[in-house]
Amino acid sequence: MIYRKEYTISTNEDAHSAEYGHFDVVWAEYQSGGRGQRGHTWHSVKGENLTFSVVLTPHFLPIVEQFLLSEVVALALVDTLKAYGIVCRIKWTNDIYAADKKIVGVLIEHSLSVERIERTIVGVGINVNQTNFPDDLPNPTSVILECGHEVEREALLNQFMSNLKVWYRRLEEGDKEGVMQAYREAMYHFGQRHTYAYPSGERFEAVIRDVRPSGELCLEHDDGVVREYAFKEVEFVLPARGR
Repeated sequence: MIYRKEYTISTNEDAHSAEYGHFDVVWAEYQSGGRGQRGHTWHSVKGENLTFSVVLTPHFLPIVEQFLLSEVVALALVDTLKAYGIVCRIKWTNDIYAADKKIVGVLIEHSLSVERIERTIVGVGINVNQTNFPDDLPNPTSVILECGHEVEREALLNQFMSNLKVWYRRLEEGDKEGVMQAYREAMYHFGQRHTYAYPSGERFEAVIRDVRPSGELCLEHDDGVVREYAFKEVEFVLPARGR
């Protein structure tokens, strides 16, 4: 069920409430404390975009394979945007890019017990009908900019939820290899030489070779060694924003 609000601080915080169950959606027209990955703030103009959170209860999935949830969410988003004629790629861990521009941001939070995932909150921000963005955002785009016409936001949300249920069902039924393969095929710069940076700012060239079910990115360096990196241990160096 979709619960729509005019305003909230954070849909992810709201979705932690026990009143929301599996596949429930908390959608806010505006959230004052929307969060993105790496501690960033999510910028969104009221009434133009989609900012929402989905509740999942994936008790079947081992904690060490929790990244597979990120994969099914990202694949559902790629499928949804493809229906609008937009070819997208998944930038590890789960941002969605149209060419070199970010169109969707995702923040996933897990509540864990000793042996299993009790509850997952999937926070999603989709740039839908916004055409102007703050200058400090490095590479934004939106559905309207990519497909050339305004999009009905609730229809897009419903399409995403339909796709999410399909991918989630595949994971629940045990098709982990199929999910992992599809994710890799949809990855931004998979198998291609690209520039990365450590938190120190030091840059290096490497090629994505794999992603672990636990989320580590496997990069082959110029010396031929494949090294694994957890979230925040490495990041993509992106092209400068055009003017």
